[in-house]
Amino acid sequence: MEYNNNSHLPDGAENQKAASRRNFLKNLGLAGVGVATGAAALYSGGIFEAKKEVSGDSKVLLTQDGKLVRVDSLEIKAHEKSGEELSESLCRGGIPGRRWVMVTDLSKCRNARRCIAACQEAHQLRPEQYHLNTLQIQDTPATAPYHIPKNCQHCDNPPCVAVCPVDATYKRPDGIVLIENDRCIGCRFCMAACPYSARIFNWLEPRDAAKYQDKEYNAELNVPQKLGTVSKCLFSADRLREGELPYCVSACPNGVYYFGDENEDSVTNGTTRETVRLSKLLRDNGGYQLMPELGTKPRVYYLPPKNRLFPFENINPETPEKV
Repeated sequence: MEYNNNSHLPDGAENQKAASRRNFLKNLGLAGVGVATGAAALYSGGIFEAKKEVSGDSKVLLTQDGKLVRVDSLEIKAHEKSGEELSESLCRGGIPGRRWVMVTDLSKCRNARRCIAACQEAHQLRPEQYHLNTLQIQDTPATAPYHIPKNCQHCDNPPCVAVCPVDATYKRPDGIVLIENDRCIGCRFCMAACPYSARIFNWLEPRDAAKYQDKEYNAELNVPQKLGTVSKCLFSADRLREGELPYCVSACPNGVYYFGDENEDSVTNGTTRETVRLSKLLRDNGGYQLMPELGTKPRVYYLPPKNRLFPFENINPETPEKV
């Protein structure tokens, strides 16, 4: 005799009980999933410490804030650089194989100030702002005064770079010291550290700010300039990228500036376009650097004002230029 434990149930009750049993089992299954999920959460949350897969091989890496950290090789992943990061990397890397240098011949400077005007025009500077300016020097009461153009010396041992807390100013492999305005916080530590007073601060809105507001920032040109940041001579890094001489060098009408590559031992005069040996030019004319005793190792050389081409004239910047 076949036994049926549902035989005593009324009609339809048997199906109802079977459905209830299926629902119970279904709910039990969901509960099981919940328990498993909860256990996994506890496991990953640290109650049961998970054992990470490691390779046994680690690398020492430099973080963006300058710290050395040791990272397992399996956790190192390639970082896809954004367009902005690629641009910054290009600017910071400089031009491979080059070591840019400037020579200023003081015997040729008449203070025409065309170099200053060209620099101000290129870098969005107000009339009272100078990346490059000319000073009047008189060595002794018995000697005649002369003009000396002074710009950033692009030191090989730059104190401005050492004091910057945000890595906004940096030294490139090709010799140029640049400022990243997007990083600059306006602390002016670099201005205090520079022994050549070669940096300026944007206390006011830069010239033609509205004209430049939609332009993408170019660190090699340092444009658009920004309120509350530091600016300085860049050796016209944007022009060098195009194989051209700096703005000031090209604009000078009297051949004051030579510019070129120390690695090739050659510099080119901006007026005559004559290329000469850097070492010979410095040796034959008594080339010197400003304040070498400071150990900054400037990349700007000066030739003394001997055999001057022009008599000294105290030209007022407000008066028409002379050439």
